[in-house]
Amino acid sequence: MATSFRDWPWPLQALLYVALTIVLVLAGFYVPGSPLQSIRSQYEAAQAEVKPLEADVQNLRVYKQRRAELQTEMDALQKQLATLQTIVPEDKETDQFILMVQRAAVSSGVSIRSLTASPIAQKTYYFEMPFAVEADGPYYSVLDFFARMGRLSRIINVGDLKLSALNAQAPGGGNRFHLAAGTTVSGTFTVTTFFTNPTEAGASSTPPSTAKKK
Repeated sequence: MATSFRDWPWPLQALLYVALTIVLVLAGFYVPGSPLQSIRSQYEAAQAEVKPLEADVQNLRVYKQRRAELQTEMDALQKQLATLQTIVPEDKETDQFILMVQRAAVSSGVSIRSLTASPIAQKTYYFEMPFAVEADGPYYSVLDFFARMGRLSRIINVGDLKLSALNAQAPGGGNRFHLAAGTTVSGTFTVTTFFTNPTEAGASSTPPSTAKKK
């Protein structure tokens, strides 16, 4: 004799409800055309699109970090370039260079009697701009003058140095110039500075000379 579902024991009824729920859920996931199946397909498609995007994002993070490193390197290189352009400028800047040398001489108590430009010499990556200099002053002042030129912002080489002692007690001093008190040596030498612009080199291979006489 058949019994009504309501007469079943409640554990069996609960078990049946659970089984029906599972069947309905499974049917929703796997039965073609069901709303759940459609949503699941869209979800899987979205996941398939997200995976390559996540890989791209990860690669871009590496490039972002590398970009920051490259920017730091570029800033450092720009600072180095600015320093190098001060040490070895593109243009001759002849007037500024002569003023730098003259100021170093005045600060040291040395008198520059003449400063004559020599022909510019072309090298592989730069140009040499030499000047023949004649100067006099106290011995230690002359040493200080050379030291000051070594500390100037531009690179300066000193060569062909010839110093001689002066006899200040001789009548008239035996010198062409009026010597400052304490002057003991006179000499000639070559100061050479550098630049990189070939246009400047071609503009004038022999800059005008300057001379001071007392």
